[in-house]
Parts: sequence; structure tokens; C-alpha cells
Amino acid sequence: MSDLPRKAVTRTAKLAALPLGFAGRATWGLGKRIGGRSAELVAREVQQRTADQLFKVLGELKGGAMKLGQALSVFESALPEEVAGPYRAALTKLQEAAPPMPSDTVHAVLEERLGEGWRELFLEFEDRPSAAASIGQVHRAVWHDGRNVAVKVQYPGAGQALLSDLTQLSRFARLLGPLVPGMDIKPLITELRDRVSEELDYEQEARSQRDHAEEFADDPDVVIPGVVHQSDQVLVTEWMDGVPLAEVIAEGTPEQRDRAGQLLARFLFSGPARTGLLHADPHPGNFRLLPPGEESGDDGQWRLGVLDFGTVDRLPGGLPQTIGHSLRLTLAGEAEVVYELLREEGFVKDSVDLDPDAVLDYLLPIIEPAQVEEFTFTRSWMRNQAARIADPRSPAHQLGKQLNLPPAYLLIHRVTLSTIGVLCQLGAAVRLRDELESWLPGFLPEDEQGPVVQELAGDAPAGA
Repeated sequence: MSDLPRKAVTRTAKLAALPLGFAGRATWGLGKRIGGRSAELVAREVQQRTADQLFKVLGELKGGAMKLGQALSVFESALPEEVAGPYRAALTKLQEAAPPMPSDTVHAVLEERLGEGWRELFLEFEDRPSAAASIGQVHRAVWHDGRNVAVKVQYPGAGQALLSDLTQLSRFARLLGPLVPGMDIKPLITELRDRVSEELDYEQEARSQRDHAEEFADDPDVVIPGVVHQSDQVLVTEWMDGVPLAEVIAEGTPEQRDRAGQLLARFLFSGPARTGLLHADPHPGNFRLLPPGEESGDDGQWRLGVLDFGTVDRLPGGLPQTIGHSLRLTLAGEAEVVYELLREEGFVKDSVDLDPDAVLDYLLPIIEPAQVEEFTFTRSWMRNQAARIADPRSPAHQLGKQLNLPPAYLLIHRVTLSTIGVLCQLGAAVRLRDELESWLPGFLPEDEQGPVVQELAGDAPAGA
């Protein structure tokens, strides 16, 4: 029924052509330099051509290829400004759109999963998709009770396509490394592979979204659409209007950017504390900025709408207390104590002896925004941090190769860095410390923590 598995040979051929294209452009660039053009001009043109080919292929193939493109999109801020333009344009396209699935395929899935009378469930159903992503696409419709809804239909064969693409991409992950300075692409691809089953499980996604929608039902700042209906390969949720975060990044006012950034940080830290779940797919396509409405009862502030709960990290006690505890001690200048905490938690292996101050310097991208009352995230700051870690001659680069990331922290680490990437795309001024004090277990002394965090600390396992 689907063209994804049927065109497996074509998909493999397109992906296999990517490293050949990279090599060809390098040879072309060398020829141009020999011909007298400056290295800088040639480098820009090579980057432009690379971006055009890479993201054209990723967008066309959907599946794991597009999933990788979306995961990389949040790190666009780390690219040098002279080459960021073409990547920015290509990546933005991946965040909100992809080639649509044919209408007859959509109808066949709905008939198989909702029954022959599936049209009776809807007063209206738009065949043209309103959005498309790596494993499914969304159609706008009106449910039989009159509610405006979003109908997410999974591409038939999406699981096979995801695994095939990610396996193929992992084979030349090294060649993708230069796309984002300082980032190792291969572990990212491995993690995406490990979570394929979660992405495909709409029942699990519906549970995660219901948990969030129930907890945030009366929240003045964050809006989660309710789940209307769920079956295998089809998920129906309440429709959400609003300004896509990609548009706020491209042309939002300073007030919108700051508000979106503040609420994104708030959702990152409050979500695990309130629901025991961490939304683990923070690319801009999954967020909307909602104008103030009478029904919200707020004071005229924009709100953050959150979509797509297909990937979550289950954290029953909220974010690990070690994170907040270590960050608090770091800000207090207790480098030696923090170093021992990190060693106990497995970030520093027993066989390795490192300089405690150097370890904290390596973690500066996470520490620096918490040192001040308000921090402005910028692309230039992100580029400087990425360049510092990516430079093989720098102490930070050498130290990074010696640190270890325990499995329990893998997804937390990626989501945190991804969120920082989006904040830099927004150029948002964020009172991050306010959110840490309100929601991060261990960041404040126990007698100063808020009631929600105190409750979490009471439930935390001994030694946490």
C-alpha cells in the first residue's frame, strides 16, 4: 500500500549518493582553487551545494532521513554565519513540510484503521495535508461533534523506512560530522534508531499527550491539545492554531521571541516535574505561539502550544537531582565537589583523572545562562561554544573525548542542547535561573524548593 518500502532500492541509492556528492564537491572545489578563485568563496559555494543536496534528499525521503534532518535543524545556530544561510533555509523547510502522501493511500489507511464508515466520524476532512513529518502527516478535519481536529496518519511502512534510512546514514555519519561543529552525529543516529518503536506507537503517544493535556489543562502559559481518538496508525487530537515557532524565528518581534524562549525553557523544566515525562523532540515544528484569548483568563500574554508527544523520556521523579545539585554547587564555585559528584554519577570514569576546573569550563554552555538573572541566547554565542569544543587543538575538545555520558542522561542531554539551539535561533532573552529555581530538583537547598519540587525530592530514590 505504501511507496516507502516499495521504493527501498531508490531510497538506498539516493542516500548512498550523498557521500559521493560530498567527495565530488570537494574535488570540484579543489579545481576551482587551482583555477585561481579564493578558498573562502569556493568554501561558501561548496557549502551551498552541500546544503541543497543533503536537505533536498532528506526532505524527499521522509522516514529516518527526514528525522535526522529535523534533529540537526535545532543546531543550525552553531554553523559559521558565512555558511549558515543556505542551511537555515533548507532546514526550515524540513521543520514544517514534506512531500505529501497520496490521498488514496490516506483513505486506505483510515478505512483499515477506523473502519469502512470512517467518513461518518467526520463532518469535514481535508485531503490536502496541513503538515508532514518523518513518519506521518496531519490532516485538518471536523470531528462528528463539531470540534476542529488534527488527524495524524502514519505512513504505511514507516517503521521499515526509518530503520533502513538510519542504518544507511550511520554508515557515513563521519562525513556528516562537519555539518554541525563539535557534534558527533553517530550517537544521535543510534539514539534515533533505538526509539523507532516509540515513534510508531500512537497508543503510547496518546497516553503521553493525555497526561500532559490533563496536567496543563488550566495552565496560563502552556497549551496541550487534547486527544480525541486513537487507533493503530491514526491519532486524532484537538486542532491548534497559532504562529509556528519557525515563523517566530524568521520574523517574530523581540517581544514574541523573548516570550517564546521563556515558555520553551519553562516547559523544558516544568514538564518532567509535573508529569514525570520529558518532551524529547524540541524542534520548532512542534511548537506554536498562541495569541492571548479570552478563554485562557491570562493577562494578555502569548502562550506556548506544544505538539507531538511521540518521543518522551520517562522520569518519574522529574529530572535527576544530580543535575540541579551539581549546577548549584558549580555556581557557588565548588568545582572539586561537583567533580566528585560527576564521577559518582559516571560522567567521569574511575580510570580517568581530570582537572575539575577544566570539566566545568567544558560545561559552560549549560552553566553560563544560569549565572545571570537574564541571559540572551544568540547565534554568535552558540557558534563560539561549538567552535571551542570542535577545535582539535583546544583543551575543551581534548577533555570532551575523555568524559562519559551515562545512558540515563543521553536523551536529557540532547533535549537540553536542542532547546538551547532553538533559544539561540530565537535570539531570546530568557530568565533561565527563574525556571531552574522553580522546577529543577536540587538547584536550590531543600528548604527553599517549591512544593512540587519538594514532593519530587521526597519520592526520589535514596542517594539521588
